[in-house]
Amino acid sequence: MASSQAALLLQKQLKDLNRHPVDGFSAGLVDENNVFEWSISIIGPPETLFDGGFFNATMSFPTDYPNNPPTVKFTTEIWHPNVYSDGRVCISILHPPGDDPNHYELASERWTPVHTVESIMLSIISMLTSPNDESPANVDAAKEWRDNRAEFVKKVKRCVRQSQEML
Repeated sequence: MASSQAALLLQKQLKDLNRHPVDGFSAGLVDENNVFEWSISIIGPPETLFDGGFFNATMSFPTDYPNNPPTVKFTTEIWHPNVYSDGRVCISILHPPGDDPNHYELASERWTPVHTVESIMLSIISMLTSPNDESPANVDAAKEWRDNRAEFVKKVKRCVRQSQEML
């Protein structure tokens, strides 16, 4: 039952995004027969280090969505403090609901069922604009962001160039 409700909600959100596109990203299904696996394309936010980049990702939804968050994983290489080396995005709203076992986040900062694909994507675009180096997924990128900005910028620019070459 939960799976069919999740599928209906995801179909509605996809239809809404197709009817009313949001600046900065586009979304579609990886496979027409699986509404739980989405392909996402993110345009690097203007006037940021990621400006001009085209970054692809997958968004995988659990069958009990929206009670639990999807996972988002970049498939295009990206150098960022809040992205694990395997591409998984680490932002508070993608963490399971409830209290943080590590006490880094308030429950109110974590996933709630009111989030939509649009709110998730806008949070990821915001993450690209303002990295959080206080609780990094990629410790090396966070250290460079803080201590060696020139090297950080160089790596991000390389990722942007590579993303453009893949078009």
